[in-house]
Amino acid sequence: MHIWVDADACPRVIKEILFRAAERLGIPLTLVANRPLKTPNSPYISTLQVATGFDVADNQILKQLQQEDLVITADVPLAAEVIKTGGHALNPRGTLYTKNNIQEHLATRNLMDELRNTGVVTGGGPPSLSKSDRQAFANQLDRFLIKYSC
Repeated sequence: MHIWVDADACPRVIKEILFRAAERLGIPLTLVANRPLKTPNSPYISTLQVATGFDVADNQILKQLQQEDLVITADVPLAAEVIKTGGHALNPRGTLYTKNNIQEHLATRNLMDELRNTGVVTGGGPPSLSKSDRQAFANQLDRFLIKYSC
């Protein structure tokens, strides 16, 4: 198993949780971003810098992805592609995207996108990551790693 992080928009606190998990369990972790990132010195943690552009990081993750790998992303279309190719996707707020729920998440995302495109105000984006969001992410990550890393 390999953990891939759609790292351009991934909160620092989530990356720190992932760094600790990779070290603790010896699981390779790669952060994919269009800018240089700082990471701890570790044989398990690496970065992959891609060119700037629409979906460049997403496409690189999908190119490298193997079945059963885990992708950390808030990008629902990327999560849908990950699931379609046999991988797993986890949102930084702790939502594990699955074959059973990804269509619902895509439909909600598409509806909100349509509303924004027609000028309907839908808010200023997602709320800041809360302490309970961080805990939900850490708990879901632990459950996933216990289930799939053995």
